[in-house]
Amino acid sequence: MYRLYRHIFPAVRAEVERWRKRAERIPDPELRKQALDSISNKLFHCEGGSVYAAAHMEWKDSLVRLIVAYQTISDYLDNLCDRSTTLGAQNFDRLHQAMRDAVSGTFSLIDYYEFNKEKDDGGYLKALVAVCHTEIRKLPGYDLVRDDVCELVSLYCDLQVHKHVVKEEREVRLLAWWQEHKQKAPHLFWNEFAAATGSTLALFHMFQIASYPDVSPKRVTLLRQAYFPWICSLHILLDYLIDLEEDEVGGDLNFIAYYESDKIIYERIHYIVQEAKKHIQLLPDRKFHSMIVDGLLGLYLSDGKVQRHPTVKRVARWIIRSSSLPTRFFFLNSRGYRGSKAVLQAPPTAK
Repeated sequence: MYRLYRHIFPAVRAEVERWRKRAERIPDPELRKQALDSISNKLFHCEGGSVYAAAHMEWKDSLVRLIVAYQTISDYLDNLCDRSTTLGAQNFDRLHQAMRDAVSGTFSLIDYYEFNKEKDDGGYLKALVAVCHTEIRKLPGYDLVRDDVCELVSLYCDLQVHKHVVKEEREVRLLAWWQEHKQKAPHLFWNEFAAATGSTLALFHMFQIASYPDVSPKRVTLLRQAYFPWICSLHILLDYLIDLEEDEVGGDLNFIAYYESDKIIYERIHYIVQEAKKHIQLLPDRKFHSMIVDGLLGLYLSDGKVQRHPTVKRVARWIIRSSSLPTRFFFLNSRGYRGSKAVLQAPPTAK
């Protein structure tokens, strides 16, 4: 926690600010708006992802630059697709080619905005991809994780296409896609598998272990099995849980809404937590990954949105009551951190 607050989070905020200034120069007003909104509203994604940099402080600067750049691409494209003026699978797939390019180390000979109405971002998206290339080339063990990284990114991009098309097509496409890939996570329901593909945490940990020159193939395999699907599924299910109310109001797809009762929501999340912790025990740095799971639970369940929806409030209470002491510590710590940020950011009181 000391490393995070003293070294990592300040570095993340400085890097995010650099991209904010770059986004302010985007010529197209709509693309500029979506880029700036994604940075303003989703800083905590970059902070959360950069936790992995704290596990290898000698590489923290490079890892923070890589993780922030990649997460900024993800958040920007998510905003762009959520509010797209050009609905269509072809457009969403083409935009997300930037994410595939970022981890492949090369640029595709295509225009990311070819099927998008707004096109002129002043080189913003390519600049983000280029930073990923620069930092990935520095990682001594990247060749060992490249195939796993590219496969997980491909699944992530597929999800973004299926969940952003017109509402009438989303569930049909997601179910057909799950049938194609369900052998990758046979113990999960379709919505839980989809959630697992929507997390970038496995990628960020692979970036981190690739910063070591002597990573073994066995460690990569064990990492993959712990994160995909278990930790990744937990991550995104918690994200959807706290967003349940606003997604209901907005008519947006929400993977938590497919459970039949509050009890089943709790039971499935509890099951995924237990499986994640079981797989973590096989990793050499198991204490760090236990902290990740406990931190995810504490971070999301302490969010103020939890109290606004009866289902979310009830499920969160059940999870906290059945959780470990470290989870409760992160719950209280996260609540206190949010409170301190709110005080710092509050406008001055009028006299």
